[in-house]
Amino acid sequence: MPTDTCDILVIGGGPAGLRAAEIASSAGWRTVVADRMPSVGRKFLVAGRGGLNLTHSEPIERFVTRYGDDFRWRDLLAGFSPAELRAWAEGMGIETFIGTSGRIFPNTKQAAPLLRRWVARLKKQGVDFRLRHDWIGIEQAGVDWTATFRTPDGDSTLHAHAVVLAMGGGSWPQTGSNAAWIPIVRGSGIAVTPLAPANCGYEVAWSPDFLATAEGQPLKNIQVRAGAESVAGELLVTRYGLEGGALYQLSRALRAMENPCLTIDLKPAFTLEQLEAKLPPNGANVVEAAARAWKLSPATKALLLTHFVSSAHELAALAKAFPVSLRGPRPLEEAISSAGGVAWTELDENLMLRRLPGIFCAGEMIDWDAPTGGYLLQGCFSTATRAARGADDFLKALHHA
Repeated sequence: MPTDTCDILVIGGGPAGLRAAEIASSAGWRTVVADRMPSVGRKFLVAGRGGLNLTHSEPIERFVTRYGDDFRWRDLLAGFSPAELRAWAEGMGIETFIGTSGRIFPNTKQAAPLLRRWVARLKKQGVDFRLRHDWIGIEQAGVDWTATFRTPDGDSTLHAHAVVLAMGGGSWPQTGSNAAWIPIVRGSGIAVTPLAPANCGYEVAWSPDFLATAEGQPLKNIQVRAGAESVAGELLVTRYGLEGGALYQLSRALRAMENPCLTIDLKPAFTLEQLEAKLPPNGANVVEAAARAWKLSPATKALLLTHFVSSAHELAALAKAFPVSLRGPRPLEEAISSAGGVAWTELDENLMLRRLPGIFCAGEMIDWDAPTGGYLLQGCFSTATRAARGADDFLKALHHA
């Protein structure tokens, strides 16, 4: 069984793992990145299909609330902020811009150029990549750790003075984040919150008549509420239910509901009274009248036709609070991201496992989630920066002991 030794071993070659390796190697430590796939950054490339939304330009006071824990994330973002992430990309010659929604993208709107430069930088800093290395276990050897991997050439071990675990959650398993690490981590007595789909579609029992008109069509300029949470945006009607940014932003609220449902204001720019005033008070074709007077899209009109109304008042009330019962989220493997992971109570302020000194966690492995909009990548970069700096401090303390 081949054996090798390094200072810091990073398991996982996604954005969090690559960032951790960047920090570790720049501090002068011999750094190895091990990943189960034939190449690194595969989920990063998937994010690039949407233009690679790196982060967001909104004020930090609003930014921290996107993660559901203002205090913890204020501290993590202070260690590597949205502005620093933008400067990091530009430091590799990738200029960025702020979109109309406040989101920040590279000018190329692609992930591949940035990933190529990033990997080249890591190799120049001496990072050693071990690909097709599928992590199957870890044991403590004195103050060091021995990680075991399954490879095409048989099992292999790597000895490290510190380890950063950055293997992602459970979404998009075809990119490598298949959550196979959970039994290994739990086997060491670490609490792991079960993974759940986040930023995902939800299933709705649409009628065939509705789908015949609305499938694949957006519901634009709407206000969507789940419980006490409400967001503006749009939804996309699919054959199985709904997708879209407004839905993704409500993931946390929907997961907390025993019977998840949405209430949609289809015309948030108008009051109920204003909508009603645009229509004749009665008539069999009140929806047809509304389609003209309210300038309804075909999908919105079809949605209103799924309910029987007999007056302008009833239709206006329905348009201001259209109920949609959700049967449940789409499967985890289809989700953009996952909630759940290593419990925060298992980690110290440097994201080191309290039970396993010298092992740190970063990225989606930790129990956090955030909506799309740049918050996911920012969270991965910020947690990886903290974990790698924690590993740096840990090794310095060992050397001075």
